[in-house]
Amino acid sequence: MITWRAIECLQRADAILYDKLVNRRVLDWARPGAVCLSVEHLPGEHPARWPLIVQTILDWAHEGKTVVRLKGGDPTIFGRGFEEAAALRDAGIEYEIVPGVTSACAASAYAEIPLTHRSVASAMAIVTGHDDVTTAQQPLDWDALTRFPGTLVIYMGMKRLPEIVQILLERGKPADTPAAVVQWASTPRQVTLKTELHRLPMEVALRGITSPAVALIGPAVSLRPPTSWFENRPLLGQCIVVTRPQHQAESMLRDLEELGAAVLLMPGVTIHDPPDWEKVDQAIDNLKAYDWLVFTSVNGVNHFFRRLRFRNKDLRCLGHVQLAAIGPATAESLHRWHLRADLVPSRFDSEALAATLVPRVRGQRLLLIRADRGRDVLQLELSQVATVHQIAVYSQADVPHFDVDALTALQRGDVTWLTLTSSNIARSILSRLPFEAQQHLHSGRTRLATISRVTSEAVEQMGYQVSAEAKEATMTGLIRAIQAAVRSAQLSKGRSREVDEDDARKKPDNVDGEERSTTER
Repeated sequence: MITWRAIECLQRADAILYDKLVNRRVLDWARPGAVCLSVEHLPGEHPARWPLIVQTILDWAHEGKTVVRLKGGDPTIFGRGFEEAAALRDAGIEYEIVPGVTSACAASAYAEIPLTHRSVASAMAIVTGHDDVTTAQQPLDWDALTRFPGTLVIYMGMKRLPEIVQILLERGKPADTPAAVVQWASTPRQVTLKTELHRLPMEVALRGITSPAVALIGPAVSLRPPTSWFENRPLLGQCIVVTRPQHQAESMLRDLEELGAAVLLMPGVTIHDPPDWEKVDQAIDNLKAYDWLVFTSVNGVNHFFRRLRFRNKDLRCLGHVQLAAIGPATAESLHRWHLRADLVPSRFDSEALAATLVPRVRGQRLLLIRADRGRDVLQLELSQVATVHQIAVYSQADVPHFDVDALTALQRGDVTWLTLTSSNIARSILSRLPFEAQQHLHSGRTRLATISRVTSEAVEQMGYQVSAEAKEATMTGLIRAIQAAVRSAQLSKGRSREVDEDDARKKPDNVDGEERSTTER
């Protein structure tokens, strides 16, 4: 959750100092070249690190940089935003405070627990649970908070939750007061626990809920539905690594996020101009000799037409040729260049494109526009019936280093799905993963999802098992395959639970004590 004003500031910043709990995807809004530093990388431990945070901001500002201090939630609610602003004011540095979405509002909306409701709660109170509630210096008036008629929201209270609940009960708060804890509110890791006040610490401990979390106490909590709108999203709790090149990954990342998944970007290859344009330029200068232009990727379309424009030519030189695209994404890329594909196969791979073209191109001349590495299926098949010239309009290279956050998650086994969108990407990634990540893939803790049978075959040749394969070789098809696999696993788990419960109910009364104990356990 972020405001548009905050995005504008990120886009202008030379340097960004961000908190641990900030979603790293927010940093995608930063302009290229901006310095992005986590406060975790500053010396010391929290809260002793705070003077260094202020000093870092001041140092960057004195260097003439435009600085963003990026916080989770709202900077002015338990966020030391005003203290940091005061330091800037004392140093004579201009600043702006941009409001954010605080945890109480995020937890309320995403867990579907109203903070106020005309029938049960006309007020809310936000308090810190960080302080020791047993000390005489405690500034909070717990007698007043116990009597508070609205919703009580406790920030930073997980460590002291038993003490907080005990003092509320001792001061007269009814034991059956509705209460809830929302962990990682508004993120794919969100967990919501709803119970009665006296059971809250025990239930939190049983569920293993820790910070970051907020507690909500009051009658309005009872209005929460069994599952919130957000928690019903089909990929909630799934951590998915996207391996497409960064400039092509954004739509897939956002589609997965809309379905509730946590996403990490770990490109397997980079896209570059070819080292030598000579053959491409010769083909462009001789376009009148071809009957068909055949495009096998979005990258091929974009690199070809950028080079066409660089050569001071425009679409008029294509008036006599027909255009073939390997799939709808490539056809859409042609459309963005104001062109319509004359042929798109019903299945989006080289074999299908070749089979569709062969009856139509016999005796004609084709220009095959592609990358500098990949399969030769199209050229081999089409060359049997037509004259085929092939040019590489872009180069693929393995990324020298994988993204640190994604690689760490893979090594820890925190990733649910690793997506592979081409054979080249599959080979680049699977051949270079650390041993720990490979073990999680072999064990099934991390599962593989591929965009096509061709990609699956490359994966299987490397000794790995594919858990989800797209029926249609598109990003949408890949996401649907993951959804289907997740749904199938959930249904299977539900059936297993039902079978276990039925077995327990069907145990005969005369079983010995050991069997009964096992069943009950």
